[in-house]
Amino acid sequence: MFNALVVRKDEESGKTSAQVEEVSVDQLPEGEVLVAVDYSTVNYKDGLCIGPGGGLVRNYPHVPGIDFAGTVEASDDARYKPGDKVVLTGWRVGENRWGGYAQKARVKADMLVPLPGGLTTRQAMAVGTAGLTAMLAVMALEDQGIKDGPVLVTGAAGGVGSVATAILAKLGHQVAAVTGRPEQADYLTGLGASEIIARDELTEVTRKPLEAERWGGCVDAVAGAMLGRVLKQMQYGSSVAAIGLAGGAAIDGALITPFILRGVNLLGIDSVMQPYDNRVRAWQRIASDLPMDKLESMVQPATLSDLPGLGRDILKGQVKGRVVVDVNA
Repeated sequence: MFNALVVRKDEESGKTSAQVEEVSVDQLPEGEVLVAVDYSTVNYKDGLCIGPGGGLVRNYPHVPGIDFAGTVEASDDARYKPGDKVVLTGWRVGENRWGGYAQKARVKADMLVPLPGGLTTRQAMAVGTAGLTAMLAVMALEDQGIKDGPVLVTGAAGGVGSVATAILAKLGHQVAAVTGRPEQADYLTGLGASEIIARDELTEVTRKPLEAERWGGCVDAVAGAMLGRVLKQMQYGSSVAAIGLAGGAAIDGALITPFILRGVNLLGIDSVMQPYDNRVRAWQRIASDLPMDKLESMVQPATLSDLPGLGRDILKGQVKGRVVVDVNA
């Protein structure tokens, strides 16, 4: 038996509840690899799955946790052997199958990535899906060519934004960090941001087809009115890597003008179904290009019993940086 955060649903009321319970290996889903989990983390999807599900969870009882890192305990796949350190992010683990909020997890071998040398399992979960997404966004901008001038990061105090800010700064880019929380200015400058921009400066919807060119690239976690405004301010031939929709799924106030008159690229970033080779490439870049001292400054430690509260907090936008969940504490 081992501990896991189990979410149950009352069929009559439709309400869910989450608490730490003991479960057995026999209850785990089918898969080739059994992992002794060291750490997990908290993402927006986790908040949904800990709570009412947000349409992500189909079957109860359920163990959330879309990320985990740990040590292979048993494997029926030749690629992994007992003792190997591994990372899992995405693949709808923690949504449509039991995930990482447990001391053990069983998954398909294709879902795992070897832990890169130089990273611990704790650091890997300080990175997690949010950090992997940030690295994928930076790589996509690099593939298109980042222009001279500041690189804008929206939602900069969140998980993706924090990691993107630290990586871009280490790579030598000027980073303009957008936040709606002015009290996070010192935190963001500590990560390497050279300029702090208040969210209100970029959320007004305007009728102008274009504005003055400002940004050499952008990692956008907001969409909505902010993305519509940012697109009009992008430099000629620059790119926006879109990774989230905290401000809504629509691009308010957007016109086709930036794309056809300035050659701006809008790059969609998905980390859930990302192919294996690109995952490995991104994790290797994380190990080399993410400053570990900056990473540590983002970390908020937690345990399994903290997760119900953290799930509520992240849905309210009240979680800063990266939560690292020690599932064995």
